[in-house]
Parts: sequence; C-alpha cells; structure tokens
Amino acid sequence: MFRFEDPIYLYALVLIPVLALIRWWMVIRQRKQLRRFGDMELVRQLMPDVSRFRPLVKFCLLLTALALLIVLLARPQMGTRISHEKRTGIETIIALDISNSMLAEDVAPSRLDRAKMMVENLVDHFTDDKIGLIVFAGEAFVQLPITSDFVSAKMFLSSIEPSMIETQGTDIAAAVTMATHSFTQEEGVGKAVIVITDGEDHEGGALEAAQEAKDKGMRVYMLGIGSTKGAPIPIPGSNDYMRDNTGETVMSALNEEMCKQVAQAGGGAYIHVENNSNAQEQLNHELDKLSKKEISSTVYSDYDEQFQAVGIIVLLLLIAEICIMEIKNQRLGKLHLFSRKKVATMLLLLMAVGAHAQSDRDYIRRGNKQFRAGKYAEAEVDYRKAIEKNAKNPQAVYNLGNALLAQKKDSAAIEQFQAAAKLETSPLRRSAAFHNIGVICQGHQMFGEAIEAYKEALRNHPNDDETRYNLELCKRQQKQQQQNQQNQQQKQNKDNKDNKDNKDKNKDQDKQDQQKQQDKEQQQKQDKPQMSKENAEQLLNAAMQEEKNTQQRIKKAQHQKQNRKLQKNW
Repeated sequence: MFRFEDPIYLYALVLIPVLALIRWWMVIRQRKQLRRFGDMELVRQLMPDVSRFRPLVKFCLLLTALALLIVLLARPQMGTRISHEKRTGIETIIALDISNSMLAEDVAPSRLDRAKMMVENLVDHFTDDKIGLIVFAGEAFVQLPITSDFVSAKMFLSSIEPSMIETQGTDIAAAVTMATHSFTQEEGVGKAVIVITDGEDHEGGALEAAQEAKDKGMRVYMLGIGSTKGAPIPIPGSNDYMRDNTGETVMSALNEEMCKQVAQAGGGAYIHVENNSNAQEQLNHELDKLSKKEISSTVYSDYDEQFQAVGIIVLLLLIAEICIMEIKNQRLGKLHLFSRKKVATMLLLLMAVGAHAQSDRDYIRRGNKQFRAGKYAEAEVDYRKAIEKNAKNPQAVYNLGNALLAQKKDSAAIEQFQAAAKLETSPLRRSAAFHNIGVICQGHQMFGEAIEAYKEALRNHPNDDETRYNLELCKRQQKQQQQNQQNQQQKQNKDNKDNKDNKDKNKDQDKQDQQKQQDKEQQQKQDKPQMSKENAEQLLNAAMQEEKNTQQRIKKAQHQKQNRKLQKNW
C-alpha cells in the first residue's frame, strides 16, 4: 500500500498546470513577436543555432522536478500491507475484570492499572501467537477479536475503564463462556483463557464454565490482583469511597480460594500478581506447556518513508536540465561526453551521501522488525551496524541493549543502557534505560545497584508508577536479604560454637577414658596373686636339685658299652 503522511501539501500541485499554461502563453507571444520580423522560414535560416525542442524539454524537466518536490513534502510512505503468514504459536483470550472493585488501591497504582500493565507485558511477550481481549463486569463483551495485531491490542487496552459497562458486578462465568466461543476453529493448537480479576464472583457458575472450557480442550488461568485484607473502593472524581446502604465503607478483598477452585476446574493454574515480572515468568512457564501449531496470521507491516528515492529522482532531473543546452553547437558531442562523466560522478556522490544519511535509520527499522519477530541475534547485528554508521544514535544503542537483554546477555545489556542514558536527551527515554538497568540488577539480586538505577529513572520520570513499585519491592527484597544474611551468620556462629564445645567435650571424654584404662590396668595388677619369698626359695632349690640329677644320669649313660646293630634295607 501507498500513502502520504502530510497530504495537505499535495494541494500545491495545482501550480503545475498553472505554470504550464503560463509557459504556453509565453511561447505563443514569442512566436507573434517573431512574425513581426518577417517570414518564419527566413527567421529560422537567420537563427540556425536556435533549437525549437530543447527549451521545451528543459521546461518539462523543471516542471517534473517541482511536482516531485511537492510530493516529497507530502512524505510518501510505502510498505504497509496485509500479508497472511504461517506462524507457530498458541491462541490466548484475556478476560479483564473492569468492575468498580478493580479501582481499589491496595496495589499501586490500582488493581485495574496493574492489570493493564500485566496485559501489556503479555502482549509484548507474544510473537507468533494470536490474542483476543474480553472485558467483563456484570456482563461481558468482546473488546478485541482474536488476532495477531498486537498494536491494536495495546490501543484498545489504553481506553478500558469501568464506565464502559453499566451493569456492575463480577460475572466470571459469562467471561469464560464468551472466551470459549471466541477462539478459531483450528484444531491441535493450544488455547488458553487468562482471567485477570480480584475474584469477587457475584453471579456464580464460574466452576461449571471453567469445567466446560476444559472439556473443550482449553485451559483457564486465574490471575488474582489485590490483597486478601481488603481495601476501600474510591469514587472516581472525588476523595470519597463507595458505601453500602447502611453508610459503611465497602471493603473489597481478593478471593484467592475461589480463584484457585476455578483454575483447578479449568485445568490451569492460579497466579497471585504481586510483582508483574514474577507473575509474567510463572504464566509464561505455564503457557509454554501448551501445544503449539502452525497457524495462519494476518500481519500488518509498518509504513516506511520513501522520500529518499523521490529526492534522488529530483536531483537527477535537475542535473539533466542543467546539462541540456538551449542552442545547437558543433561541439555538442564533446559536451555530451563531459555531461555524462559529470552526471555519473554526481550520481555516485549522491548515492554515497544518501546511503550515509539513511543507513542508520534503515538498520534500526530492520532491527526492529527482527526484534518483533523474535530474532534477537539478527536484530543485534542490525543495531550494531546502525551504531557503526552513527555512534551517537541513542535509539540504536538503547535497542541494542534490549536485544542483548532478550538473549540474556545481561552485563553487555547494562553497558548499552548506560551508554544510551548518556546519549539520550529525552527524560522519558533516559528513564526507560535506567529502569531496564534496575530490572536486570534486581533479577541478579543486586538490590543496591537496582535501587540506585530506579531512583535515577524516577528523577527523569517522576510519574512512572511501575518504576516506583519496583523500587519499593526492591527495598523490601534488600531488607529481606540482609535479614537472611544476619540469620545465616548467627547460625554459622552458633554452629562454630557448638563444634568447639563438642571438641572440648570429646577431649574431656578421651581423658576420662584414658584415666579409666589406666585405673583398670592398675586394678588388674593389684588383683593378680603374688608369691612369698619362702616359696620362691623352695622352687629354686627344687629346680637346682632336678638339674643335678639330670647331669648324673647323662654321665652314667656315657660310661656304658654300646652295641651296634647294622640294618640293611633291601
């Protein structure tokens, strides 16, 4: 498709026929003046170098260049088209509760605003999926039919308010039932119904509707927003809160038990939205379990500026007009040769200048398309090429940080965000860079660095509620971390003390055992019977007498004759 961003400038094209008429009138007047001198054939012979067609060609070139300049001012854009592509993903219907109870401010800035931020994060996460949006209170209706146009989803999301539905209440069953009838008829693709509510079901029937959706192959996920303690419901445009018939302030609390029951009946899961990033991770983990299938999607591509091509054509026309002479000349061949060389040289210079002027933007656009398609590595390459062409382009540096963050290259992403914050002149975009730095540091439990980054983001954009919420959450997490470290240190000190006491106790036990062993040996020595001196002398005398008798028997045996007997063994 083709369009003009500023079509009001096209009214200037009226000058083209006006100038043509003026030119035609001047030619007629000139011919009348020539006829006064004499016959036209004789006049032509007197002016042999005058060309009849070259002035007309030069005028047409100038007129065309002027028309194209007017078209250039209208900013021609081309590239937006509707294409049907095949994508592998799931179908998701988001049912958003917009009842008055969602205005409660027990979560900052309010339950409804937090729900909108959650839906926006969901839309940013989807790439090859289809999404639909349903809003409900006492009744439900489709805000956005299921589509792949995520830009439209965000556009419809910004206009959602409780005043859109006159019948107040919370009819979760109607929302789930409508969601089950809003999917496409394709089979084999995962289908999820995400209900974002505070759980105050006033109509009933939610369990049966969730069970019916599960029987049809769908999964129902409940995202609970709010606190179980309850909070008053503010009245828009006033400083008062809603009251019941008795004049008491109405307190709205999150009904987690009901949400869990509906999620269980629908075969899904219940997630309490305290922090958007944590809830997002849990929900993404659940959705990844669903089966994905190649589905046809209608994709709307972005408009691209085409003024560069128009500008080059205008320059070429002007160069051609300059090179064409009005009179005939015998050295025309040489002039033509010179003109061709000059035109070729100027064309090369224009192409180089044009490439330098538009290359960084082209690379950024190409990188953005790759990023939206989920091709983060290719997007990183395009962003780096843009930075090579223009190192001071903060948009390219910031987008490169996002591409690195999507690839979980956190340290490199922080460097790019810091560089983008230095180059950026807009406080809002500088705030976004510091916000992303805080998110990365918070994910790595570097709470001190995250707090400083969030504070810097709020200095540039004080009204950023999401950054303010992340800052408070980060402070709590830092306090909890310090408490855990103190408890761990105390436990370690206690364990060291216990180990020391156990060592001392073991040493004392070893000493006691050694002492007992010595006492036992000494007792054994004492218990052994001892021989008297008289008994010892008697035993010694008896042994000496026995030895004496043995010596006498040996001597006697030696003096006796011995008889030898020879024996032969045959």
